[in-house]
Amino acid sequence: MAELPAFLSAQEVGSFAYLTIKDRTPQILTKAIDTLHRHKSEFFEKHGEEGVEAEKKAISLLSKLRNELQTDKPIIPLVDKHIDTDIWNQYLEYQRSLLSEGDGEPRWFFSPWLFVECYMYRRIHEAVIQSPPIHDFDVFKESKDKNFFESQESINALCTHLQQLKPARDLSESQLKDEFFKLLQISLWGNKCDLSLSGGESSSQKTSVIDSLEGLKPFILINDTESLWTLLSKCKKTAKPPVVRVDIVLDNSGFELVTDLVFADFLLSSELATEIHFHGKTIPWFVSDVTVRDFNWTVEHVKSSDQEATSACGAAWENYVKMGGWIYHDHIFWTLPHPYCAMAQVAPDLYAELQKACLVLFKGDLNYRKLVSDRKWEFTVPFHQALSGFHPAPLCSIRTLKAELQVGLQPGQAEQLSASDPHWLTTGKYGVFQFDGPL
Repeated sequence: MAELPAFLSAQEVGSFAYLTIKDRTPQILTKAIDTLHRHKSEFFEKHGEEGVEAEKKAISLLSKLRNELQTDKPIIPLVDKHIDTDIWNQYLEYQRSLLSEGDGEPRWFFSPWLFVECYMYRRIHEAVIQSPPIHDFDVFKESKDKNFFESQESINALCTHLQQLKPARDLSESQLKDEFFKLLQISLWGNKCDLSLSGGESSSQKTSVIDSLEGLKPFILINDTESLWTLLSKCKKTAKPPVVRVDIVLDNSGFELVTDLVFADFLLSSELATEIHFHGKTIPWFVSDVTVRDFNWTVEHVKSSDQEATSACGAAWENYVKMGGWIYHDHIFWTLPHPYCAMAQVAPDLYAELQKACLVLFKGDLNYRKLVSDRKWEFTVPFHQALSGFHPAPLCSIRTLKAELQVGLQPGQAEQLSASDPHWLTTGKYGVFQFDGPL
């Protein structure tokens, strides 16, 4: 058995993981502290003096966390009583067991990047839930909502486009296929709007992405969309009973979530799928990740738009949810530090749920990192190999590149990219549709 490559970590000075832990994460913590501070009077109005005390407590816990991170202190166990606390602390023990004698404790700059970055967001959650009565406050809510409102023009353009396609079942086969590819690409480029990449700064979509698709095609490094079309067409013909289930493991809220909902709407209305299952996070995560509140809030705000096409989309989406065509799930596994090859062991119920799908789409960079275990794979290693046995159903990663990690490239492709654009791996400028599954 060949030895697995090492995990990405922040010990490599100048690497993207290093810059994330050194600069971006303290910046995110500072913004979270600032957000709590700005809501002080609101906490007082709601909860009186108790609210102000809670705000002080949450801020002091986050300030302590920021100090631990910046001074590379050992990673400490969680002390809250949340549903996943024991799993987290067991995982910390496991990280400790991997260290050789004399290496001491797991630390911010030396332990696997995936672990410490997830741990930081879990500690933010701990600071808030340990501060009742403000224990359900989402420190990232404001920036997520702002991203949605600032992307209004693009959202309206996209909803108008979708409405013009209806009824989708009247489209010819070639028109249907064309639109399928178009909406998939929009969902890919929607993934550029990532608030954890920008340190929580605005990353909204200001231009109509539909008009840009042709110009963006050269930036798709791997394009397996043809395989997705073939698979769904086959599922549609052979499904008995006629259930074609597509699961979408969501990434960012705001504009990206709207692109995912538009694509999901198209799948149902074109009868390429009969039900869509969305998977989101149980707690606020990586700044802009979708929680159930973000999902419902988005549908509600699209529905209450003063633009006719946009509000028609929102009304249709609300109806899909009501009638069971769209089903939203969240599961604690998505906010654990484990790579997905551990899912069958750690969360067998979730793995069994994904096995019911005809196709699972994984949106975004964090999902990709977890799919390939955040290891330093050679660029040409096949995607299937890097998945390390994770295969609940045919799956596809839809991701713009925001970490020094990519597999499945052609020989020489990475070298060419590095020569023309040294930062090609981390800016979100390039994207992939990477499929793994029998056809």
